[in-house]
Amino acid sequence: MKKFAQLTLSALLLCALTAPAFADKATVKVINQSKWEIHHIFLSSSDDQHWGEDQLEDEILAKGDSLLLHGIPCDTYDIKVVDEDGDECIIEQVELCGDDSYWKITDKDLLECEGYE
Repeated sequence: MKKFAQLTLSALLLCALTAPAFADKATVKVINQSKWEIHHIFLSSSDDQHWGEDQLEDEILAKGDSLLLHGIPCDTYDIKVVDEDGDECIIEQVELCGDDSYWKITDKDLLECEGYE
C-alpha cells in the first residue's frame, strides 16, 4: 500500500509540474473556405527570419477541408499560405497562446494578398 501511495504521489507531482507546459500551447483549426486548394502553410515566430516546416507536409488542404494544428507554443507568429497557383499570402503578428483558435482562409483573404480588393 505504501508503494502505491508513493506512485500516486509521484504521478500527481509529475502532472502538476508538466501542466503549465501544456497550458501555454495553442490548438488552431485552419479552415479552407476559398475556391483554391492550399498547398503549403508555414508558421514562424515573428522574431525569426526563417519559416518553420510546412504544416501540410505532403498533403493538400482542399476546398472545404480543415487542418488541426496542436501544441503550438505561446508566441507571436507570421503565417504564410501558398495556394494551388503558387500565390503566397502572409499574415503577420498573430498572437497564439494557450487557447483554441480557428483561421478561415477565404477568397477575399487570398485576393487581398495579391492586391485585389
